[in-house]
Amino acid sequence: MITPAEPGHGQTDPRQPAIMSERRQLINVAYRLLSSLADAEDVVQETYTRWYAMSRAEQEAIESPGAWLTTVAGRICLDLLGSARARRERYVGEWIPEPLPDRAEWVSDRTGGSAADPADRVTLDESVDMAFLVMLESMTPAERVAFILHDVFRYAFTEVAPVLGRTPAACRQLAYSARRRIRVAQAPATATAQNAGVVRNFKLAWEAKDVEALIGLLAPDATATADGGGLVSAVLHPVEGSEQIARYAVDLAGRAPGLALLERTVNGRPGLVAQLDGVTVMVVAFDIAGDRIKRIWAVRNPEKLRPWTAL
Repeated sequence: MITPAEPGHGQTDPRQPAIMSERRQLINVAYRLLSSLADAEDVVQETYTRWYAMSRAEQEAIESPGAWLTTVAGRICLDLLGSARARRERYVGEWIPEPLPDRAEWVSDRTGGSAADPADRVTLDESVDMAFLVMLESMTPAERVAFILHDVFRYAFTEVAPVLGRTPAACRQLAYSARRRIRVAQAPATATAQNAGVVRNFKLAWEAKDVEALIGLLAPDATATADGGGLVSAVLHPVEGSEQIARYAVDLAGRAPGLALLERTVNGRPGLVAQLDGVTVMVVAFDIAGDRIKRIWAVRNPEKLRPWTAL
């Protein structure tokens, strides 16, 4: 845990409340950079550890502690992003960003207690949409950092430059390159209410094991990707095509007769949660264009379902 007092002095830091108030911002930045809440929490912990490892004099010499914390967290994320490709090569099956529940559900467990510190909650907006996070994976680490810090969190390029160790002009070019990638890949947004209707119809067709209805809800070139991380069974490669996905879904339902499907918000968008005996075993996110599902992401890796386990 983070120690609020300055190491070796036993005195409370008068700037402690201001320092700790940056925690939620750091969690939000780190999650968008890494697409993993667990990694984001580790980054923030390490960032505060470095702050409290400094002497009081060193801390007081820092004009803007918030900017210092963001810079350090950003650099740690940059290092992790640089090594992510090697880690992904060792990952069993497909890797999907860690899904997040709606904030109202995040903080309540079955006993009415708190499942997470409200200060640590990630703000759910279009920048944590699953399709958006997947698009970020196509960027270089430097592009991703420049884009997230500038375009999402509105840091000036002069503030982004120390994180990347580059000039503001170079950071501007990185963000432009990232923006161009998104414009090429991003489909027109569909209204949340319309998305919810499509997801509800998919749930009903899945429960009814209605192959034809499922096919009608899927784009002909739809893809479905599962992430088990080698810890639970999951298809290792994306399933492509509406008929193939529909038949796979029906087969899955047949092999898990007790599976309960619940409509939930997943990363700010309508999605589904699958439970067995009241335990969340899968979280499903959708990318919808018009009235058809283009992409499905099913997260089964239990290590990525921590925020959902108390739901």
